[in-house]
Amino acid sequence: MSDILGPPISKDAVDARLDALAQRHRRAGNLGIQVLNVVGGRAEALLDRLPESMRDRLEGGTAQALEMAMGAAHRSRGVVGTQPGWLSRAVTTAMGAAGGFGGLPSAMAELPITTTILLRAIQDVAGEHGFDPAEEGVRYDCVQVFAAAGPLDHDDGADLAFLTTRVAVTGKAMQALISKVAPRLSVVLGQKLAAQTVPVLGAAAGAATNYAFTSYYQQMAHVHFGLRRLAIEADIPHAEVLKRFRQRVATAPVKRG
Repeated sequence: MSDILGPPISKDAVDARLDALAQRHRRAGNLGIQVLNVVGGRAEALLDRLPESMRDRLEGGTAQALEMAMGAAHRSRGVVGTQPGWLSRAVTTAMGAAGGFGGLPSAMAELPITTTILLRAIQDVAGEHGFDPAEEGVRYDCVQVFAAAGPLDHDDGADLAFLTTRVAVTGKAMQALISKVAPRLSVVLGQKLAAQTVPVLGAAAGAATNYAFTSYYQQMAHVHFGLRRLAIEADIPHAEVLKRFRQRVATAPVKRG
């Protein structure tokens, strides 16, 4: 990330960028509606469609998938540079269709690959905002985005949990973060699996689910790194920027269909 910055931006410009990020956040909240319309159910009931044995394995499998995704996504940057957001959505959509077509076994096999592509898409967004995905602190932030509630459980308060003040990343911080994020992400990915394996719909549900999930995490990454960039350019404490952003979200709640 470049340390060369111009003079702090104006108050009006800060307000305009906060408004734009709040609008992006609201759009993310509507992405899951298309999935629920396709699968014909409620987010809360999706996990009940999975076999109990699979639900029991989700959290541990999610933590392992995250650790594998971190290494794979980071290595891929040395082979393939930053990719446009639409390409990540196209790839995961196609994978979701293939996974849904083959039922639960193929959807489960596709899960670690999709997690890697999602993390890579988040890293690309970080790069768009001027942050170096190779830096340990930025890699930490990229995983932190996965603490968002997920597109099928978008709530005005819960989905802001991933927005935190910056912390020093040392020692075992990344492992601790994965342990913290994995339980929430396992619920999100469990909903994804269940939606992908709806009888008859199969491939269509898988495609819609992966498109919505990729778009959601890209939007949340833009919110996360956009706020960090704004704090730097406006020379405002990050905690203050978060406070003002949360106020905007609170006064314009997400409309759910």
